Amino acid sequence: MEPQYISTPFGRRSMTLGMLASQESASKVDPDASVDKWKIFRALCEAKDMIGVSDRALAVLNALLTFYPKNEIAEANGFVVFPSNEQLSLRTHGMAGTTLRRNLAMLVEAGLIIRRDSPNGKRFARRNGEGGLGEAFGFSLAPLLARAGEIEAQSAQVMADRLEWKRLRERLTLCRRDIAKLIEIALEEEIAGEWIEMQKHFNLLSASLPRRPSAAEMKSLLTDLDAFRGMIIKTLESKTKTEKTDANDSQNGRHIHNSNPHPISELEPSFETKQGAKPEEEARAWREPPKSFPLAMVLQACPEIIAYGPGGGIGSWRDLMAAAVIVRSTLGVSPSAYQEACEIMGPENAATVIACILERGGHINSAGGYLRDLTRRAERGEFSLGPMLMALMRANGPLARRTG
Repeated sequence: MEPQYISTPFGRRSMTLGMLASQESASKVDPDASVDKWKIFRALCEAKDMIGVSDRALAVLNALLTFYPKNEIAEANGFVVFPSNEQLSLRTHGMAGTTLRRNLAMLVEAGLIIRRDSPNGKRFARRNGEGGLGEAFGFSLAPLLARAGEIEAQSAQVMADRLEWKRLRERLTLCRRDIAKLIEIALEEEIAGEWIEMQKHFNLLSASLPRRPSAAEMKSLLTDLDAFRGMIIKTLESKTKTEKTDANDSQNGRHIHNSNPHPISELEPSFETKQGAKPEEEARAWREPPKSFPLAMVLQACPEIIAYGPGGGIGSWRDLMAAAVIVRSTLGVSPSAYQEACEIMGPENAATVIACILERGGHINSAGGYLRDLTRRAERGEFSLGPMLMALMRANGPLARRTG
């Protein structure tokens, strides 16, 4: 057993009730109990915040453990180590004496070691008659054995909390990624809905998360984001079902129309020739211009064009189209190329394309040639503004912020 007496500190150091409780607990250690010194030290490193010790204090404790002769801390091996401050300083890689004393005091206050001060404050051990160690004065490691169960439980709790925090962070990252991608595809596919407002709401939710959130903060945000994601999925599923139904109805209509055993082309074989129109021209004449995107989304993706608007601002599609005319001239796009783009894409989309070209000016060698190429692709139904706008929004807009 640890000697059944209270050890008071040498000199001007005062005794505290915490030190008294620590010594009382250490005096009740089971004589047959033992603990691996490095195992308990690793557990202490995990639970340091709960126990209230610093990294420097743990470095000093690590040095003290190196002076313990056995790997197992047990009563049979003795509890007291008695290195001098000079020896401790060497094993803490040159820690200053004042820092060393301060961290030793922290270990004592935390109840991890006990001072066993000699009458003159020196640290030493007397040999017994058999050549072994007798009475020793220095620092007792008995509290590490007495509190081994408590320390290991705290360490396990810290590791469980860390794992839970990591799991929540991963779920949060996946949820935010899902929402961002779902909104992105809705905008790219031009699905009807308040997607810009949803995106703004998503950005506000994401911005509410601190840089280093607690588990409770992540759980709260995850609840909101899960509900928001569910709402987006239901909206997309509803739109998909509606489009599928419309497509089926349209296909059924075509089947009914084509069921006529005497098609128009058979009844009037010379009609197409008489009209003198080419199939490409008819397709071009009847092709509906692509649907335009919300103005707010265009300005968010292409902020540079705002300065070219009337009075240095853009508040309507008319303002954007006026700005596009100025930018067209600045970029060297010919009036005929821009006019053709307006006819094929529609004036709003043509102005949007000019805004995108301005935004990507440093990456495009010939703005006029690029616009004509996009116009030809739009005429064939091979061009959509969605991907272009979303790419610029990722670079300039709120989606450029961290979402994981």
